[in-house]
Amino acid sequence: MPQPYLKPVPDWEEHEKPTLPGSASMPWHPPTRRLAYALVAVLVAITGGLGNALVTANLPFLQGQLGLTPLQGTWLVAAYAMVNVTANLLAFKFRQQYGIRLFAEIGLGLYAALAVLHLLVGSFETMVLARAASGFAGAACTTLGTMYMLQALPRRFTGNLLVVGVGLSQLAVPLAWLVSPGLVDTGQWHDLYLFEAGLALCAVAAVVVLKLPPGVQIKVFEPLDFVTFALLAPAVALLVIVLAQGYTRWWLDSDWLGWALVASISLGTAAFAVEHRRRNPLLQTRWLASLPVLHFIVGAFLLRFLTTEQSYGVVGLMRNLGMGPDQMRPLFAVVLAGVVTGIATSALTFGPKRLIAQLLMAILLLGSAALLDQNRTSLDRPHDFFLSQFLASTGAGMFMGPLIMLGITAALKQGVDHMITFLVTLSITQTLGGLAGSAVLGTFQLHREQVYSSAQVSQLDPADPVVAQRLRLQQQIYAAQLTDPVLRSAQGTAQLATISRREANVRGFNDVFTLSKWLALGFLAWLLLLSLRTAVLKQWRKRHPPPHTLSPAVPPAAPAPR
Repeated sequence: MPQPYLKPVPDWEEHEKPTLPGSASMPWHPPTRRLAYALVAVLVAITGGLGNALVTANLPFLQGQLGLTPLQGTWLVAAYAMVNVTANLLAFKFRQQYGIRLFAEIGLGLYAALAVLHLLVGSFETMVLARAASGFAGAACTTLGTMYMLQALPRRFTGNLLVVGVGLSQLAVPLAWLVSPGLVDTGQWHDLYLFEAGLALCAVAAVVVLKLPPGVQIKVFEPLDFVTFALLAPAVALLVIVLAQGYTRWWLDSDWLGWALVASISLGTAAFAVEHRRRNPLLQTRWLASLPVLHFIVGAFLLRFLTTEQSYGVVGLMRNLGMGPDQMRPLFAVVLAGVVTGIATSALTFGPKRLIAQLLMAILLLGSAALLDQNRTSLDRPHDFFLSQFLASTGAGMFMGPLIMLGITAALKQGVDHMITFLVTLSITQTLGGLAGSAVLGTFQLHREQVYSSAQVSQLDPADPVVAQRLRLQQQIYAAQLTDPVLRSAQGTAQLATISRREANVRGFNDVFTLSKWLALGFLAWLLLLSLRTAVLKQWRKRHPPPHTLSPAVPPAAPAPR
């Protein structure tokens, strides 16, 4: 049953009509206005993710400036992620009923206000609130940036522009690493938040000045939507907290992590039980349980998981070797070029028949990057990662567009009411895939580092001539500062143990890269098998069509009486 319109519908031409309720119409624009729409799309999309990326890139600096513990630092990452993923539960229906611009203005305005408040107060609590508001704004900005980009060219380029629009938010991370040194060179954290607040205000101004064309607004909210949100939002938020805090607190050392996971599963189960019995569900549970959708969920999760080879593996190794944002700036210039290359390649080669090929190429690039990184040493520096990280960032920039197009196509085949299920699924898989990647790879790296450290320390026998010579070399370093031979010997031994631990960490990161490589190869083989199976079934059905149903024979009519 069609929903009643909340506002009068303009008399659009057929090519101007919005694709879905809540999306903008697509009237003709002059070239200058199209360029303005493209520039606003870039500004809004980057604003949605740059604040969180700046905090992540400068987390050690902020912890030192504000006196935060590592546990408090992880709350900043968790606050953004859990609000960002839960906001998407109601964002689609909100823009269908009230319009996306209102949602974006609320999100960006709140984000800018809390960033300014944190500048004035500077407490840990306001910092967490600012990160939560950043997550809320990010949920709106990703969609808003895509809608603005769709206005940049005529409608026949919608598919290409959609790929570009959804990929713009990926530029935030490399840009954050590029601009960070200039913002923190004064030694104060205020410039980071001043820049963040200013960017949010610029985005608000751009959205208000250059409005999207009007769309169709319909009444879609139902009371049970908020019941589902009240159950599913804390379920996802608790799962995010477990993934963000588990590595730092250690998984089995904090009882409350286990209880949080139990509560998450219980609330999620209750939410799905409510949705399964609804007449007009927010989430289409039966569709979610179908095999093609389960394949999509696993694939989307693994793709995001593989990108943490860069965000955790390479960055973690460089930080372990003493590299900061200044030293990693050239590396992230290469990463930025790779992301742009990936987005451009995906957009220029866009086509319904090329989506799977693009995903296969993205996985191959991510696996190749891990293969190149699996034999690193403590002598490697950021410039040694230029080739591998260009490949990884190209793959990361390439996969998002075809992934979303596959999901949208599958959802719209079932009906418009399945779109929110797809959007929530995509948001959850991307958020949890990134967090799970960092948590799993971090846990694996720490385990391997402990194994290597134990093996190396057990071999440090002072009676061994090689070890004894190395100890003498370490002691000579402190000969000018320490005259006591006992202290000098102890300091030399401690220094050798530190070097041994550093080498164990490097070997642990090499194992992380090797794990990522094998995971990418396994994922590639699985996707190839699924594609081959689909092609074989299609050919078989073409050669063996189902028999036509024959209608029952009709008895001949009796001859007319004479």
